[in-house]
Amino acid sequence: MSDLQRQVQEAADKLVESGEERGLQVAVYRDGIQIVDVVAGVADPETGRPVTSDTPFYNFSIGKGATATVAHVLVERGLFGYDTPVAELWPEFARHGKQGVTVRHVLSHTAGVPGVPLDTTPEDICDWGRMTAALEEAELWWEPGTKVGYHAYTFGFLVGEIVRRATGQPISQVLKEQVAGPLGVAGELYFGMPATEHARLARLEDAPVDMSAFGEMPADLPMFKAGPMTLMPSAELGSRSDYLSADIPAGGKTSARAIARMYAALLGEVDGVRLITPERLREATAVVSSGTDEVFGMPVTWGLGYGIGGPASTAERSPSVFGVPGAGGSAAWADTATGTAFALTKNRLTNDFTAAGLFADLVSRTS
Repeated sequence: MSDLQRQVQEAADKLVESGEERGLQVAVYRDGIQIVDVVAGVADPETGRPVTSDTPFYNFSIGKGATATVAHVLVERGLFGYDTPVAELWPEFARHGKQGVTVRHVLSHTAGVPGVPLDTTPEDICDWGRMTAALEEAELWWEPGTKVGYHAYTFGFLVGEIVRRATGQPISQVLKEQVAGPLGVAGELYFGMPATEHARLARLEDAPVDMSAFGEMPADLPMFKAGPMTLMPSAELGSRSDYLSADIPAGGKTSARAIARMYAALLGEVDGVRLITPERLREATAVVSSGTDEVFGMPVTWGLGYGIGGPASTAERSPSVFGVPGAGGSAAWADTATGTAFALTKNRLTNDFTAAGLFADLVSRTS
């Protein structure tokens, strides 16, 4: 056992023993080799089923990294370009002045269509045709490319429909054939997950939240206009069978080792598989948009589909780190400077990235 594996395992065990976490996985790759494979706690408190390395977790937004990766793989293969207008592939999307939105705008969260209709239900969000039709009728919040704002759900449907129009296949199938399959993790990395596989998932639970810590939130915050409260991340939503089965590429079902392996294969070869060229990686991870997020109000920096800096740092302090965290505290990213790919998946949904920061600090000391 390496010293880093031991340190991460001890930290994971302490988090579970303290009650801060219920079950989790940590995976780290360096230069294409997995150097940390840690599990702790239980996947299902009712049965006592333990977390294993191949246990998939539903992770809010962590799947956006896989969504972006699918897009880059297809750009690499010439199916479309970053500056291709979305309407060139999807003509109906051009309605209401959206003809200028490009793939680059979508990937950098500057497209200007961050919201879903406020009457959208969980059942609606599971209906691909209904959600893409809503995007066709959507009106711009801002001129594409002029502002940045988190496209929480719409990012996945926009990229997914671009992929479907370009390939004739749903994005879940393209993920399997172009990314997960070649990397040997098709059984651990999904968008839509077959119902027959749901029993393998870790069971989500909500950590207690002290709402007073947030103070009084103004009712006119843009985040409240971007979607209904029923679609806000929660254990109840992330445990629905229809939600788990549906293609919703704003999130994903994955093990830590599967998503970390994907990031490692962006950095370089993993068992002979490299997903994109070094030149493509440089373009995908260069800063494309930054500023105050128009939806959530915090400073953000985006490359093409990946946040820059990581959840435990900033773009200024960690410009070589790229990835996407998820509501609930899970995270996955890679560091072009050190050749390191990292992922944390967990089933206790917390409102911070304390655990991710703890593990990231341990990993950084060995970089």
